[in-house]
Amino acid sequence: MMEMEYIDYVCSERIGFITLNRPDKRNALNFKVVKELKEAFTEAGKDSSVKVIILRAEGSAFCAGADLEYLKQLQANSYEENLEDSNHLKELFHMIYTMEKVVIAQVQGHAIAGGCGLASVCDFAFSVPEARFGYTEVKIGFVPAIVMFFLIRKLGEARARKLLLSGELIGAELAKEYGILYEVVRPDALAETVINFAKNLIENNAAQSMALTKNMIAEIQSKDMDAGLNYAAEMNASARATADCQRGIAAFLEKKKIKW
Repeated sequence: MMEMEYIDYVCSERIGFITLNRPDKRNALNFKVVKELKEAFTEAGKDSSVKVIILRAEGSAFCAGADLEYLKQLQANSYEENLEDSNHLKELFHMIYTMEKVVIAQVQGHAIAGGCGLASVCDFAFSVPEARFGYTEVKIGFVPAIVMFFLIRKLGEARARKLLLSGELIGAELAKEYGILYEVVRPDALAETVINFAKNLIENNAAQSMALTKNMIAEIQSKDMDAGLNYAAEMNASARATADCQRGIAAFLEKKKIKW
């Protein structure tokens, strides 16, 4: 993997750590940051030694959204150029949401606009109590277009509508109540809590099962009842033939502890 300017990637104990490392700009997003994130997630997805991915950040903020200089540059773009750029971010969010490996956000500071979107598309998000969350695009005449698709799925229309239309910032406890966060953890315990959670998934859950479950969560919501249930039955049948399922059931029947 080529050396990157704004993103660090390392693997340790079956965890792929992807770190936003632009603290002087509050880890704000621009074309290159998004490009490097896509490269890091692609690498982690292909890395056979990685079972779970942790997305984290350096500095006081997790991610402040779009870089201000970048926003100025976009004003001069043509529609075609802006569409290309929008697709760039869409591809990153889609990649995280649908990739086979579980992605955990470790949020040590504010996650705003696109930064909040980044945390929202992860499978789990852990945060410190002091962090604030919000989709503030409407306050600068913009729209939270791409995250909207995922947020309505994750939170339901009523809560997504409230957050997206108001643009208000909310605290970590309310973000947890809404479903953006999985857990709120004091700062000195955040990293350890996230790693322990990741290790629990690694040790106790089958990789194929988690991958199939993530895929189904992404696919099943777009189907009507009959199509959805037929799809579920087909996936159920297919899963029974996987090596992980056969191994897991054999261990269960023999009352043996399985090491995934």
